[in-house]
This record gives sequence, structure tokens and C-alpha cells, in this order.
Amino acid sequence: MSPTKFIFVTGGVTSSLGKGIISSSLAKLLQARGYRVTIQKLDPYINVDPGTLNPYEHGECYVTEDGAETDLDLGHYERFLNVPTSQANNVTTGRIYQSVINKERRGDYLGKTVQVIPHITDEIKRRIKLLGQKHKFDVVITEIGGTVGDIESLPYIEAVRQLKWELGVSNTLVIHLTLVPFLAASGELKTKPTQHSVKALLENGIQPDVLVLRTEKTLSEDIRQKVALFCNVNIDSVIESIDVSTIYEVPLRMRREKLDITVLKKLRLRANQEPQLERWEAFVNRLKNPKHRVKIALVGKYVELKDSYMSIMESVVHAGAVNECEVQLDRIHSEDVNEGNIRSLLHSYHGLLVAPGFGHRGIEGKILTVQYAREEKIPFLGICLGMQCAVIEFARNVLGYKDAHSTEMTRKTRHPVIDLMEEQKGVTEKGGTMRLGSYPCVVKGKSLVYKAYGMKEISERHRHRYEFNDKYLEEFEQAGMKAVGINPDNDLVEIMELNGHPWFVGVQFHPEYRSTVENPHPLFVHFVKAALDLELGGK
Repeated sequence: MSPTKFIFVTGGVTSSLGKGIISSSLAKLLQARGYRVTIQKLDPYINVDPGTLNPYEHGECYVTEDGAETDLDLGHYERFLNVPTSQANNVTTGRIYQSVINKERRGDYLGKTVQVIPHITDEIKRRIKLLGQKHKFDVVITEIGGTVGDIESLPYIEAVRQLKWELGVSNTLVIHLTLVPFLAASGELKTKPTQHSVKALLENGIQPDVLVLRTEKTLSEDIRQKVALFCNVNIDSVIESIDVSTIYEVPLRMRREKLDITVLKKLRLRANQEPQLERWEAFVNRLKNPKHRVKIALVGKYVELKDSYMSIMESVVHAGAVNECEVQLDRIHSEDVNEGNIRSLLHSYHGLLVAPGFGHRGIEGKILTVQYAREEKIPFLGICLGMQCAVIEFARNVLGYKDAHSTEMTRKTRHPVIDLMEEQKGVTEKGGTMRLGSYPCVVKGKSLVYKAYGMKEISERHRHRYEFNDKYLEEFEQAGMKAVGINPDNDLVEIMELNGHPWFVGVQFHPEYRSTVENPHPLFVHFVKAALDLELGGK
């Protein structure tokens, strides 16, 4: 059996060019040709994981099946490949140094001076190779965060240089993603930034094998020839990545550019079949040619940065394609919602989604949004803190407990309808203390959620510390808010529904982490359908 092949994706010129999307698109093409592929992300920040990072700092924190808090790019990997990732798919500088320092403290280095080379780079290489060895993948794609030239990414670049020498050119390949900007004043595409970026790589001992050029204008043959000449690559290794209307077009564009064929040739792998992308093409076609249009408001506290709710936004896109409708998802800051403006803010929406989050800021705006959705019969989906807000609102305005709240927000409430999990009450550290990863849930029949899932036993991913206080469960159910999803291991309430409402669901877990192109999440599909029903019924 041939050894695992390793592809490294680096970025130059500027950040946010889409290394994760290019990595995911190439992986999808190779997977569609029958190869077993995975992707990992190497992040150069010193945090052990993104779990304690503010979403404004780094976008959303993505959670894997095994409970790892990871970079949001792992969400793209799963959405494209329809294969779960794990802790091994995300490595940070913090985790690398933590591992090396722990070994040094144990005496594993036998008294030697511990240095960046070879000890840090050896640990990076071990993590890269481990993923391929453990699961026997044909190809491991490694995306290196940051931009070439950044001080913090130098150990990763050096590790890649060493691996290319150790494993050989036919087993390793470097793809460098850069920008070819268009200068409107001169009407020209400029290749100089790409040339300088490749020069920076060369100074670190790496010659890229393939260049992927982000551009807003089509690259001429002259531009490609120029880049190939000055950057020491073949012209068929200069790949255009032009701006597209949706990230899900990128695999189709990369297939047209023959990126997968170029990669297979360089790695001496057979192009044993044409990429099987019929389902993907059908999805993109439905996405780009909707028959209907609905408006949904996402009410949250991190709305200024769209990456903060990346998985939710993509899950809504998946659900919209299933329902053959375009979903206009507007982000509304929960701090801007108050009793005086709520009707003018929300009256035009066909669905309301209250987003997850932590802390008290903007909480009253979320609770008001829930009340508006409940009273006006607007389809509602509350995720994690969104469900907890639904519980608080119901306790205040239906059960009559005016000071009902979560003990996360106030310890003084006489009616803690949301409270800290018992096993967490002695925990003070923020990192790694939450209920994380997949947990089972039993769904009750004759519920909206059962209709969506079509099964009683499900598993969903969590990221939280506070839970519904089941001391109040009987009162809630008698008043019409039902617990329709229960964790069978500890009887924790996972899903709440409201009787007599067209579609009102709150979930303690994060369904957005499991929605993919090939398997859109049923809760989002049915939520969007309920919004579409309201829109069509109102015409």
C-alpha cells in the first residue's frame, strides 16, 4: 500500500483569502475521486484552543464530536466532506509548546537543551503525520494558519520544509494561496504581491508546487505565464480562484481549473475516476435558482462579525436549498432590541432565531425577541442560550415569575429556571470546563422535533455549563411548554417546544455543528419550511 500523501496549504499577501475553502474544495474533489482524505488546521496562536477566545477575536468556536473546541475552519471541512473531524484535526502553537514543556518537565529529553529546532518542529511533524497514520488516510491536507512572513508561523513553515526533505517530493506538495489585486486606477491585475510572497517562502527553504491566485477579474494567459516564470512553477500549476457568489461553487471552479488533476500528477496518484459531484451540483443549482424567498432574523450579541455565527449561517443556507428558497438572514444586535422598537424591528420577518452566547450583555433583547415570536406566532428557533432565553421568558410572562432568570446572569434570582450543572458548581477555570461534544437525546413522539428528525434516538453536540432547572418542569409542562427531548443518561432537558404555536423550538445543543451540504440538519430544514409556510400563507 502506498504511503499517506501530505498536502500543505499556505497563504500569502493577506489573511482571510480562503485557505480553508480551497483546502476543503480540493479535499472534496479528491474524495469524489475515491480517495480517503482529511484536513487539519495548524493555528499559530498560543491559546491551547479557541475555547476561551472572544468571537470578535477569532470568529465562532467550532465543536467536534469528541468535544474539542476548535477553529471555525473545521466546520468548513465537515460541511464539505460530510466526515466528522476530531481533536487531532486542529493543532495550536499553545498545544505544541504545552506538549514539549510537559515532556521537558518529565525528563523525556534527558537533560538536553530544548529548542525550537528540533524539539518544537519535531512535535509539529509528529502531529501532522499522526493523523495519517492513525486513520490510514490516503491524503492529509494541512492548512497552516496566518500568512507567510508572520513570525509566529515560522516553526510551521520550517516543519513543512523538513517534511518535504524527509518524505520526498512525490509524497508532499505545497499549495500557496495568494492575492492578485486589481487596481482600478490603472485597470490592471498586479502580480508583484504574489512574487514577493513566493520569495518569502523561498527564503524559508520552500518552493511552492502549486499557486492558487485569488482574484476578482479573470486571469489572462499572459498573467499566468508571468506568474509561472517569476515563481518557478509550471503554467498548469497556476490556478485561478475567482470570486464567486457562494463558497459552494469553489469545488466546481477548482475542478474546471483542474486543480485536482495537477495535484494527483505531482503526487503520482492515479486519476482513477471522474469526480462524482452530481449531488453537489444539484445543491448549488437549487441554491442559485430559488423559487421562493424568506426573511429570517438572527438575534445575537456578536453580529458585527459574521464569522461569529458561521455554522448557523451555513446551516440556514443548506436548509434554504432543500426548501428551494433564498433565505435573507439579517443579523440584529440583541442590545438594540427594546420594548419601544421590537415591533418595527421584527414585524417583517418570517422566522426568528435567537443565537447562542455567554454572559448577560444583550440578554433582555433576546428575551424580548422570544416573547415577540411566542405572542405573534412567528416560527422560532432558540439555540443553547437561545433556548434558555425562551425558558426565562415563559417563566416570567406565562408562569408569572417576574424575576425568573439564569444564575449565569444573576445569582440573586428567586426563580433560577436555568441553573449551573451540579458537577460544575465547584469549577472556577474557564477553559475546558463545559459540557462538550456529542451526547445522546431521546425525542418524544408527536412533537415538531420528532417530525423533523423522523427518529427518537439522536445525538447532538453541546457547548455549555448551564441547564434547564427540572424543579420547574412540571409547571412548565402544565402551562404548555413541553420537554420533548431528554438526555437518557442524566435526565437533563435538551429540547423544549411550545403547544399551540406553528413552530417554536428551543434546543440546548448546537445543531449547526452537524449540518453539511449532503446532510442538511433537519431542525434548520423544518424551521426554514415553517418560515416559508408563514410567508406563503401571508400572500
